[in-house]
Amino acid sequence: MLKRIVFAIAIVVMAFPELNAQYSKDEDYKKYFAGSTFFLLGNLSSTNKPDFVQVNFGYRLSHRDAISLELKTWKYAWSLGIPYGDSFEDPAEKFPGYIREYGFALAYQRFWWKGLYTGVHVMSAWQSFFDESNNRVDKGFQFFNTYRIGYHFKLFDDQFFIEPSIAITHRPYHTEMPAGFKEKDDQWPKHFIGEPGLHFGFNF
Repeated sequence: MLKRIVFAIAIVVMAFPELNAQYSKDEDYKKYFAGSTFFLLGNLSSTNKPDFVQVNFGYRLSHRDAISLELKTWKYAWSLGIPYGDSFEDPAEKFPGYIREYGFALAYQRFWWKGLYTGVHVMSAWQSFFDESNNRVDKGFQFFNTYRIGYHFKLFDDQFFIEPSIAITHRPYHTEMPAGFKEKDDQWPKHFIGEPGLHFGFNF
């Protein structure tokens, strides 16, 4: 799944070498946008399919500032703190089942130079814990924050855009997990460094 995301970012950036960047102060830009993320490509995985769905709705407060609402759901069977390496998606580190989350995030972007931006996403997520037989065994809640740096490219006369990025994710709070899940999750940090991203959308 990670390889597909990185590959998608590389292909898009190489395919559009002369993309326009972010907006100028005097430009008559479109205020609203909607979109999603190429993390959807993870749904093509045959080994760790996340059943991921995300929809974004946003508003540009100015040529430098934007806010958005992200609605999302996904499932995962490993701790979100496992770094890239031998333990990433290692069967020995797998939960005794999986977690399904439904949530929403509020995001703020600040554009600093041309298309370069930083962003903060604060997500509230409601969790359901399922065992290996697909039976729900518990429920929970967590805050899941993402701190992102990326670049905004305008496409096709500002009708569409893409935003390749890199991020740190952080779980500042979550309710206690069921015993088997907690045992696996407690071995890893509550943050993850280096998550690739490639958001896309259209302006209106």
